Amino acid sequence: MPGLVEEGRAKVNLTLRVVGRRTDGYHDLQSVVAFADCADKLTLTPGPELSLKTVGSLASACGDVADNLVLKAARLLGEVVPNLKVGAFVLDKLLPVAAGIGGGSADAAAALRLLARLNGLALDDARLLAVALETGADVPVCLASRACDMTGVGETLLPLNPPKMPLVLVNPRVPVATREVFEALGLRHGELLVGASDVVIELASSWPDEGGSLEEWVEALAAGTNDLEAPATKIEPVIGDVIAALNATNGAWLSRMSGSGADLLCAI
Repeated sequence: MPGLVEEGRAKVNLTLRVVGRRTDGYHDLQSVVAFADCADKLTLTPGPELSLKTVGSLASACGDVADNLVLKAARLLGEVVPNLKVGAFVLDKLLPVAAGIGGGSADAAAALRLLARLNGLALDDARLLAVALETGADVPVCLASRACDMTGVGETLLPLNPPKMPLVLVNPRVPVATREVFEALGLRHGELLVGASDVVIELASSWPDEGGSLEEWVEALAAGTNDLEAPATKIEPVIGDVIAALNATNGAWLSRMSGSGADLLCAI
């Protein structure tokens, strides 16, 4: 059987609001997520053994293959799907790591889609969705790989229909670890910044209807924020420098950090 191929597209957080921190330490979020046309490529050649090889310009940044989310997702799926067919993965790594665009999560989601195809599983199979969330908070939205309003710790997805947006992603090549950014945010266990009912009201009223114009969407997104931008900038001030440069660019409508990393978003 020839190799199966999926793309792991870059995830862009157009907004990211921290609702609060749960008593278990996890943070509840509300984020509008969309996907760019830049992507990693993951190939699966069916075979008796599960393996992963990384290639491409950023392969060396992937670290120890044994810790890669592609293998983690595959192993977790094998625990809940009897006699799961597997094989050899090859990851062509093009997206920067620790950059706030969910490269690792997108790769894990691509692996789950490939295994679903190989094993005849529907993408809404409850086991697939559970494994996606267990692999990482961003994996469920990357599994869908479409624009969504994401809430909770990534488990609740409301599909959205924004128009195509012209974006410039700038990566200053300074990785920022998600854990460090949340530590800098400094929320205590059980501390709330926004009431859950307020988030529900916003979800029902904030975003333009299907067919909304680019201008309407940018206006709605500009009313939001990325609550992790300030703590990330404290860790790496270059983030603020790049955002200031983007804001000073003629024709830039909105400049914002994506996710918790050092990639930056400019809607033009």
